[in-house]
Amino acid sequence: MESRLTELEIKVALQEDLLDALNLTVTRQQQQIDLLQEQLRHLYQLQQGAGQDETVGSLRDDIPPHY
Repeated sequence: MESRLTELEIKVALQEDLLDALNLTVTRQQQQIDLLQEQLRHLYQLQQGAGQDETVGSLRDDIPPHY
């Protein structure tokens, strides 16, 4: 009976360690997602600003210098 209790305590301790590791992984992934979303918002704002600025032409409209 005591060996079964010890075995269960070991399993619980291992599961707690695994849960802590998984929580850390999820936290890091959420931080990465937040950073990527912020970068995407910034790029979107840059793209919107470039589309509204009439002095900036499209790369397709530019004639290469050798023509």
